[in-house]
Amino acid sequence: LDCSVMYVSSCPLRVSLFGGSTDNPHFVEKYGYGSVISFACDLKTYITLHEDKIGYNHTENKYIINYSKREETEFIGDIQNELVRIVLNYFGCFPLNVSMTSDAYSQGSGLASSSSYIISLIKCISIFNDLQMTDIEICELAYKLELEMNPYCGYQDPYGCGIGGFKRIEFQRGGIVKYDFQSTELFQHYDAHLVFTGVTRNSKNVLKDVSNNLDKISPLLDTLEVAYDALLQKNYDEFLHHLNQSWIQKKQTSSSINENTMIKTIDQYLLNDPLVVAHKLCGAGNGGFFLTFSKKDSLTIPYSSVKINVSPDGVKGKKL
Repeated sequence: LDCSVMYVSSCPLRVSLFGGSTDNPHFVEKYGYGSVISFACDLKTYITLHEDKIGYNHTENKYIINYSKREETEFIGDIQNELVRIVLNYFGCFPLNVSMTSDAYSQGSGLASSSSYIISLIKCISIFNDLQMTDIEICELAYKLELEMNPYCGYQDPYGCGIGGFKRIEFQRGGIVKYDFQSTELFQHYDAHLVFTGVTRNSKNVLKDVSNNLDKISPLLDTLEVAYDALLQKNYDEFLHHLNQSWIQKKQTSSSINENTMIKTIDQYLLNDPLVVAHKLCGAGNGGFFLTFSKKDSLTIPYSSVKINVSPDGVKGKKL
């Protein structure tokens, strides 16, 4: 192994449109089936990984982890970043330098940043260790490892991030996952933006509440099906109408999804803005980003926003 080599990887963040919560493992186990419509977006997480030739890894035998803080430790078990600790421990990695960064506010974003980071890190380590892992194998492992962090984690996060494109994903008992890739023509007719709420949260509490109210989730599947029919028929106005309906239904599955005052304020503003054709809160709820669809080049809102598009690529990595 050439110790001077650097390994880099990236993985999209995912934006879920329909069916969120039906990918909950408890829901899939109880009803036998869940499904989402989502897309991998052009905002990503990034990992760089290398081993110092004459630095800390070599002389001090330390793991160096750089993200919003810097960690130096001799033992994997002492790494405070849970995500990095779990992945490095799984692979039994010897001391390395790991740096993490993202195109978006990542913690509590509702864009599956934890899954995206885990997938990026697995990809980097697999290249570093010369392991021939397929993208699906990486997604499967990412889900298994993320369950250690959050037992309420849904299937859609790793499978939505690690595989690129605009797609319907179906989940069946026994961990069976099926993809149905869609045309991105919707995004030629409408602009998609992420609107930052300024609120971050731990999704675990919201997902736990949803897991305790599985009977309220089923209507989301019905809405997904009619929206999917509209999508196949290229009836995009109707598709986005159903997106608004699905957001209303989603709020009824748990009181914690939009209990924050700022979330309610922005939600009401977007509802009343005639330029916003459809909107919903991304992820589990109660923080992170709203997704909006608007006519091309028309959105003007008093909140921080970024235009996004579909990333055709999923996880990628290489040796430099």
